[in-house]
Order: sequence, then C-alpha cells, then structure tokens
Amino acid sequence: MSRRGFEPRFMPIGVLTAAFQELTPREKRDPDPDLAVEEWLDFAASLGADSIQLSAALHPDEADIPAEAMLDPVANTLDLRAPFTKERASRVEAAVKGSGVTLADLAYFDNMLHEDPATRRKKHEFMLRVFDAAVLLGVPAVCGFVGRNGALSMDQNLDDFEASFVPLLQEAKARGLELRIEQCPMPGWTTGDSFHNNIAYTPGTWIALHRICERHGVGDQLRIHYDPSHAILMGQDTRSLFQYLRDEGYPFLISGFHVKGQVVDPKGLAAWGYGGQTVERGDWVEGRPSTRPEDQAKAWKKQSELAEHELPGTARHDPLAYLTNRSVDWLDHQLAARELLDIDVANTPLIVEHEYSPARVQDRAALAPILGGSLAFVRHIDRAAASMFALQAEVLPAQGIPVQGVGREPYRS
Repeated sequence: MSRRGFEPRFMPIGVLTAAFQELTPREKRDPDPDLAVEEWLDFAASLGADSIQLSAALHPDEADIPAEAMLDPVANTLDLRAPFTKERASRVEAAVKGSGVTLADLAYFDNMLHEDPATRRKKHEFMLRVFDAAVLLGVPAVCGFVGRNGALSMDQNLDDFEASFVPLLQEAKARGLELRIEQCPMPGWTTGDSFHNNIAYTPGTWIALHRICERHGVGDQLRIHYDPSHAILMGQDTRSLFQYLRDEGYPFLISGFHVKGQVVDPKGLAAWGYGGQTVERGDWVEGRPSTRPEDQAKAWKKQSELAEHELPGTARHDPLAYLTNRSVDWLDHQLAARELLDIDVANTPLIVEHEYSPARVQDRAALAPILGGSLAFVRHIDRAAASMFALQAEVLPAQGIPVQGVGREPYRS
C-alpha cells in the first residue's frame, strides 16, 4: 500500500497598510516619509502579521479625487513625492529585517484609463515610480486597478487598454515585475450611472485583457489580485469563478489575494437589485454632478445600499448566506483556491484589507485588537483548509480511501 505524509501547506498572512490611514501623524511623516513605513512594519509585527502590502498613492495634495469622496480612502504609506532612492530603500529594508515582517508587494489603486489625458499621464508617471520603488525593495509585484475610460464603451476600452495600459505592462516586464489587478468594479468612483468603472472586474474581461497582453508579449505580467468581496457584490461565488478560470484554461491568472468579505443586505437587494441605488442618491445637484466631495461620496450608494464590506471574522457564520452567495464562505474559498488554481501556496500571501466601516477606527489602541483578531481568524481558516486539502487530496487518495460527502459544487443554482 502506498503512503503519503500529512504535509499541509499554509499561506502567509498580511495586511494592507490602508487599514490605518494615519498610523504616523502627517505632521511627522510628511517631512520624514519613510517613518510611516517603519512604524507600519512595527505595528504589523505587533498584530502577528507575516507581511504587509505597502500602499502607495498620490499625496492628498495631488490627488484628483478627494478622500472625502471615497468609500474607502487610499493611503500613501509609501510616499513617493521625492525620488525613492537606494538610501531610502536601505532604510526600509533595515526596518523589514528588524520587524521580521516582509513586504508582500506594493499597491497603487487608481484609474489608469482616466479619460482626461493630463490626469492619466500623471497617474501613469506615478505608477512608474511605484514600479521603480518595487525594484529597489525587491518585491515581485505591484497591485492596482486597470480603471475605465468613462467617455468610451466597454468594447472601446479594450482598444484603449491595448494602446495605453499595455505600455505599462511592458515597463513592468522590463523591471521583472507582475502587475496584479484587483477586480473591484468601483461603482461609486464617478457620479455617472456606470457600475463598472474598472473594466477588469470579472473573469470574462480578465481573459479578454490577457489575450491582448499575449499578443504583445506581456501575458506573464498581467495577473489578478482576487478579492472575494467583489464577487459577492456581483452575485458570484468563488468556487464557480475559480472553476470557470480552470475550464477556460486560465487557472494561473490569480496570483494574489485580498481577504475582504461582503455581506449583502437582503432589504437593499430587494429595493435595488445587484445594480445598487440608481436614482436620488444625492451625488447630482440641480441637474448636474455635484462638485462637493461629500455629495460625490453619495455615488457609492450604488454599492453601499446593497452591501457592506466585511473584515474577515467580524460577520456571523451564516450557512444560508454562503449558499446564496451573499457572504464569503472563507473555508471553501481557501479549499477552492488549492483545488482549482495554479498557485504556489507557500508564496501566495493572504492580504487582509480592512474596509468594514463601523470598525474602521483610526486609533491604534482600539484598532489593534480588531485587526489582530481578523488576522488570527484568517490564519486559522487557512490552516483548517490546508489540513482538509492535505487529507482529502493527498493522504487519503494515496491509500485508496474515499473522501466522504459531496461538498460545495461550482455552477450549482
């Protein structure tokens, strides 16, 4: 009889630094920008994290969308107003070594297909600075969005992607980097009626974009940083989504994970459906888009009237919600990733992204047990899934022992 040892493989657990916008007060970090990175590494170590996803963004003084207009403001923990030099990189690397917390990748979430040429150019130039910082820091990837040209149709955006985004991927290739795209549709990014303001929002478009990349020799640079909260927002479930990628020959596309949930509000769903609130949001005033950031933020009712983000571990266990794709079944998420995707488990971090608004406190002492508890939940869920997978896919089959039951099935209504 053949034997196989029990060898579960665990994923490292990390956190996106946007979870705490001002861990280092701005009056201290603006004149000494790398202090914010050092303090975040120490904070992450105190939480028990293995890594951080280091958030970069245009400085608040330079951003075209004010933080007040965003559902979840981005963070410029990595401040790139001044050139990121070898000396700055050495300082950050010393902090990495001292904290024992690694850098999973860098993140810059912005609209790379913005319809205004000058705004787009500014964002692309910043992305190249993020690429250069990634090289100096020795990280393998940058995580971000594709975005959407709001003046064009979705099909026209494929052409715009080919003309404008592929050159960014060529720059990534020249630096030995992946550009990992998160699939949030960003429904409230604009006051327009479009729900899909990031064209890379679903596997069908990932594959269409990847085919364009393959034609230009940059297929290996485009990867997906999967976030199950966005699948729930669009009525999808993780297992079917992963199965679709495998069926279509693209199980390699996902190479990173955000662990953030979404809890669909049945009342909001009854009122508006999966398109979210479409009228009388308050983001238009006197027949035109409001110029006030607090009014522009109301465009996010396209999402927030339908669902609310979940910080993993903070939502009650709800089997019915899992079965109806109204909340993330975290255990099956981790099983499905191992069963259906082509991933290097031990080198694929799970990055906790904290966007559960009621718990998004910006006080270190108050936030620490919230984030620490969520990270512990994610770690234990992954360890449980890894143990189940090792038993069911490796140990038992090696001895010819059948696995019991059926489990969750893809494409099942």
